[in-house]
Amino acid sequence: MTKALRADARRNRDQILVAAREIFAERGADVPMEEIARRASVGVGTLYRRFVDRDALIRAVFRDTFQAVADETRAALAEEPTAWAALTRIMRQSAWLHVSVQAKSPRVTAVVRADEETSRVRDELLDVLDEVVRRAQDEGTLRRDVGVGDLAMLFVSVVHQAHSVTADVAGLVPGRVLAIMMDGLRAPAPGQLPGRPLIRTDLAFD
Repeated sequence: MTKALRADARRNRDQILVAAREIFAERGADVPMEEIARRASVGVGTLYRRFVDRDALIRAVFRDTFQAVADETRAALAEEPTAWAALTRIMRQSAWLHVSVQAKSPRVTAVVRADEETSRVRDELLDVLDEVVRRAQDEGTLRRDVGVGDLAMLFVSVVHQAHSVTADVAGLVPGRVLAIMMDGLRAPAPGQLPGRPLIRTDLAFD
């Protein structure tokens, strides 16, 4: 019975996190907790037993999201034949970004900054992304005048562009914009970028 209860508790927690991640991506992190419980098919009481308040839920969503991307990035580096192929794979697996972009708000930023574990996982993710950038530049496939902050900003542009077109073409936008972006990132660069590369300390969570 104890194992069954633990399995139920884990399943409820996972369902809540999936629902919260989806809703945060769609509408931001200030959605009523009741709506998150409804999307997760659990009672509000169950939600609050797993996460005592909204900040606890935000922390869990971002920890899980950052960790998932770090794991996906390591897998790409290990499995793809080149760093460029790994970078392309990572850029395509951008569902996580909808959370970090759409849910971004002063409250979310404050919660992420204040929580040591969330910050640790975020820094772990940035370390791995920095490694992808370094390897791709070392192999001569990624232009040298970009940094991990530039990649983050490019992700943001994909997400926001998808919201500024009609529904019938929205599905075309991410793939097309990503292909254009990847052409622009590839070395040798056709021209020099203005300013300087954006790095991790330029990102808002730092």
